[in-house]
Formats: sequence, structure tokens, C-alpha cells
Amino acid sequence: MISFLINALKIIFLLGFLILIHEGGHCIVAKLCKVKVNEFAIGFGKVIWQKQGKETKYSIRMIPLGGFCSMEGEEEASDSEGSFSKASVWKRIAIVVAGAAVNIIFGIIVYFILVSTVGLQFADPTKDTFLNRIYYGGQRTGAFIGSIFESIKMLFTGGVKTDQMVGIVGISEVVVQTSKLVDYIYLLSVISVSLGVTNLLPIPALDGGKILVLLIEIIRCKPMKVETEAKIQLIGFSILIALSLFVTYNDILRIGS
Repeated sequence: MISFLINALKIIFLLGFLILIHEGGHCIVAKLCKVKVNEFAIGFGKVIWQKQGKETKYSIRMIPLGGFCSMEGEEEASDSEGSFSKASVWKRIAIVVAGAAVNIIFGIIVYFILVSTVGLQFADPTKDTFLNRIYYGGQRTGAFIGSIFESIKMLFTGGVKTDQMVGIVGISEVVVQTSKLVDYIYLLSVISVSLGVTNLLPIPALDGGKILVLLIEIIRCKPMKVETEAKIQLIGFSILIALSLFVTYNDILRIGS
């Protein structure tokens, strides 16, 4: 029972923390750009805790599988002061990019620190210097980032099949298998960078899809119709949900075999 609770807490903390810094990135940059944030929430479903700030309501919800940063005028056009839809296109791009950027920067920093300290084993003790650690950390970090982009490339070119993709269930299994704090933090950094990079892909319903729409707005010198953008986002969201269910099903089959 105790082991189950510890594993559950490890999974909840990892997901909650990554969501917190991702949505926190959106929230902080939105406020810096004078865009009103109506609610900042971690989790979905029933509210289990909330606090009303001067402008923003902060809440924690029951299902720890996501979160959101609800901005004025984000889902529909609004003429209210501090509306997202009334902000300049470059401010809107900055706000959308911020979430994934925080995930990537956090993950890279943590990964770099780990491989620059506990991840080194020099055969020659004389080479175990501060500069060598920095060099090794940078080298490993660059290779790690490159491997993420290579995996994404393989996914689109057929090098990786969809039944080889890992979803929330598969990630949870890996988290449960970590026994040392260093391994857990390493996994946290890897997932954080992967989440950030994936979220920037130009796919509707992801931040990358929203950025693509904003870039089209810059090229056309006028915003896309709200109805058209909503339909695109809905189609993208439906595809992502279907893919998530498929990947989760394969995760369960893989674990059960």
C-alpha cells in the first residue's frame, strides 16, 4: 500500500510540476504583455482549492492530467481591456511560445547540471576538472536535444510506428521504475524537454498550431476568422484525443504482455 502511494505521488508530482511550469510560462508572459489572465488552473474537473487574486483566480482541480491558463479574449474576440485578441500578434506569439520554452529551458538546465556532475566517470582523475565537466555536459546536452529531433523526424518519415509511441500510461510505468532521486530528476528533465519540443510542432490544438495561425496572420496582414480557427483547433484536438486513446491502449497492451 505504501509503495503504491509513493508511486502515485511520484507520477502526480511529475505531471503536476511539468504542467505548472508550462502554464506558468503562459501566465507570466501574458501578465508581462498586459493581457488579463482570468484563471490559472492545475488539473481538470472539480475544483478542490482556489484563491482569487487581484485579477486572476488560481485553482487546483481534481484530475491532475493537465491544466490551463484562461486569458480574456483567447477563445473568442473580446474588446475588453487586456484582451488576448487585442494584443499585438508578436505579443500573442510570445505568450503562446512561453509555455513550451519554459519546459525546454528547465529540462536543458537540469539535464546539463546532472551530466556535468553526477553523470561523469573519468578513467583518468586528472581530467575530472570543472572545464571538462562543462564541456561534457554541453556535449551530452546537445546530443540529447538532437536525439529528440531525430525521434520526431522518424515519426513523420515512418521510422517509428505509432504502436511504438509512449503515452501517459507508458510514462507512468517508467516513473514507477525509478528508485533513485537522481534517476527521477533525470527523467523529469527528459520529459520536460520532450514535452516542450513536441508542443511546438505545427499541429492544430498544440501551441505550435496556434503559432502557425499567428504567422499566417502576419503574412496575410489580417487575423483568421474566429470561426475558421475554432474549426481547425477542434479538428486538431479530436485527432490528438484519438491518438492519445490509441497510444494509451497500446501502452496497456505492452504492460500487460
